[in-house]
Amino acid sequence: MKIVLNGETREITALTLSEMLVECGFSGRVATAVNEEFVPSSLRIAHELVDGDRVEVVAPMQGG
Repeated sequence: MKIVLNGETREITALTLSEMLVECGFSGRVATAVNEEFVPSSLRIAHELVDGDRVEVVAPMQGG
């Protein structure tokens, strides 16, 4: 299926948000939103993606 991940169109095989994070190489603590709605980490495994979803993944950065 095709999704938009952080502004770029991607073709993925994952069916859930949790699977997509693994497939796309995200690890550690990240925040996620699908179609501009925050998805807590506890709900990612059950959050099914559909063709055309807009997914944002952000990771905390250190520094100042």
